Amino acid sequence: MRRIALLTAALTLAVASVCSPAQESNLPDIGSSAGELLSPRQQEEYGAMMLAQLRHYDYLLEDPLIDSWLDTLGTRLAAHSDRPRQPFTFFMLRERQINAFATLGGYIGVNSGLILAADREDEVAGVLSHEIAHVTQQHVLRGAERAQRDQLPILLAMLGAIVAAQAAGGNSSDDAAQAAMAGAMGLMQQRQINYTRSNESEADRLGIQTLARTGYDPEAMADFFATMQARSRSNGANYWGESPDWLMTHPVTITRITEAKDRAERIRRENGTSEVCVRDPEGPDQCSKESAPRPQLPSDGTINPLLPPNLAASLAPAISDVGTGRFDYARERLRVLSANTASDAIREYERMGDAGKQTDAQRYGLAFARMRANQPAAAAAEFEKLLQRHPGDQWLTLALAEAESRSGKAASADARFESLLRQTPHNRAVILTYADVLAERNTIEAGKRAQAILRPLMGGAGQDAVFQRVFARACEIAGDPVRAGEAYAEAAYLNGRPEQALVQLNTLKRRPDLDYYARARIEARIAAITPTVLELKRQGIRDEDLRRQ
Repeated sequence: MRRIALLTAALTLAVASVCSPAQESNLPDIGSSAGELLSPRQQEEYGAMMLAQLRHYDYLLEDPLIDSWLDTLGTRLAAHSDRPRQPFTFFMLRERQINAFATLGGYIGVNSGLILAADREDEVAGVLSHEIAHVTQQHVLRGAERAQRDQLPILLAMLGAIVAAQAAGGNSSDDAAQAAMAGAMGLMQQRQINYTRSNESEADRLGIQTLARTGYDPEAMADFFATMQARSRSNGANYWGESPDWLMTHPVTITRITEAKDRAERIRRENGTSEVCVRDPEGPDQCSKESAPRPQLPSDGTINPLLPPNLAASLAPAISDVGTGRFDYARERLRVLSANTASDAIREYERMGDAGKQTDAQRYGLAFARMRANQPAAAAAEFEKLLQRHPGDQWLTLALAEAESRSGKAASADARFESLLRQTPHNRAVILTYADVLAERNTIEAGKRAQAILRPLMGGAGQDAVFQRVFARACEIAGDPVRAGEAYAEAAYLNGRPEQALVQLNTLKRRPDLDYYARARIEARIAAITPTVLELKRQGIRDEDLRRQ
């Protein structure tokens, strides 16, 4: 396991070297070879490969409701960035360290710990806007250019030292490998410190603009900076020790916080928004934002495309629903999903204090933890109470249906699921949750119903590992081994196992009962995956499990 961890860390270090922001000159940009280093397609392929490897090592936290919340938030922000046509992929990691990062291809990862540390959605939006700016300003791509030029020798030296140490065997080999990695990391981190300040300033400036355009509080970025700095100080952490990981790659200083606040205030003044504080003799001062009247918008909510871009951007927040309205519930769901066990999550809620003083979102989180701890009846009772307080809430209805199914009330659960399907027939979270519940029943009838409700998602599920897993299981219990085999192979590929996927597809191809269409699909996927496997073999990379067989 330690050898795997070392190699994983080496890969992560290589990724970090590519993702580390490179300094941008204060002079006007008169051209860079960064765009020639990797084409947009190559950047996308790199991002997808990294995502598959993170999934393979179980770093990703893939949950349909969390995915929907994060994607909605990120997509809204990206649409109001300075490059709204840039494609982005937002994903969650289960780590509780406070961190977020951007890498090639517009892939942006967020640790669960960052969400748990935020007080409101605006702060999460501030971090995402910052990372989006790193992508749109090509800081990541310029970092890759610098990594290729300067850091590859460091990586090669580190990997060579690790290989030599491993060849020696014994505990000393692990110690030597870790020492080699520590030395290389020290060199890289020092280079990164020297080359981040101008990029960080630019990402702050553009990120704050994106926040304001989307309708979020432009001061939220500075607020989160202050929270991170206070947390770092209270922990007595040194810079490279116990500080939140985000601070290691995004150094926060008093100057930076002040500049972020100043930028936010300037944007408020430009948009005709000010903050008014009223002194309350019996309590703390109450502050609220007062806005100048906005121009009247058309009744259909559209913005005239002939308007100047700056005016159109200022009108956009007026017609958008600011915030997803799901942050509190998403944070509590993540608290449960990122805990080591459901029992650990329950104990975490118990440490919060009196259950009677918990918010509705915290009550939802505790009930969700109990459902995952195999207490579905108790969970269902709590979800039902919450649903009475919030009639029609989709997350609560979905949770209650899931809990009812697992407590033996299949008819009631299915009625709720079917009602949700009628209301939102293409909702990924509803479909995948329902299909997963049906698959748990392990009957042909349930499998066929799961297949039927999953089919509307098939057209856009080529890169959806969760869908492929659920669809494979549904097909398997429905008695459709060919479709199950195809989906299991796709799941293996998306989990960073292309060689396993190829073996599974070649085995499937030998079935005598394949029809023309199934054979054509399988042969097409074999043709698409084979070059990837051959390239990996050329580099000496083989699937660990297949090599042991």
